[in-house]
Amino acid sequence: MFKHILLPTDGSRLSEIAIFNGIELARQHGARVTGLHAMPEFHLLSYRAAALDESRDHFAQDAQAHAERHLEFIRRIADEARVECATVAELSDHPHDAIVKAARRLSCDLILMASHGRRGLISTLLGSETQRVLAHSEVPVMVWRAPASAG
Repeated sequence: MFKHILLPTDGSRLSEIAIFNGIELARQHGARVTGLHAMPEFHLLSYRAAALDESRDHFAQDAQAHAERHLEFIRRIADEARVECATVAELSDHPHDAIVKAARRLSCDLILMASHGRRGLISTLLGSETQRVLAHSEVPVMVWRAPASAG
């Protein structure tokens, strides 16, 4: 049924649980996976141009290190399950947009991602990347909702 599953991660415990389940689904279907981490873009105003360049470099290195740590987790779990895996880090202030574009560009036939399950006012104020992916994706989206005690 599924041949290529996109597994976005923010590095949270709920994302890790969704990744375990997404890789198991891929294994059962003989599918491959692509892990995705969206890195925030650099934004800083400074009157010292030299400080800006140093900060930009430090920020980029830090963001890349975080992405690599999160993506290595996906590679390791996929390797243990003997599921073909690729990973990609995208630069975007809007993770939902990076997820939707990557799924289309990579010809994925499913996006499997976690939901943090925020409700009420906090959900209204913060929004939900998962809700935005659901609203904008042309690729089917499976949302993994772990029990409240898992997050």
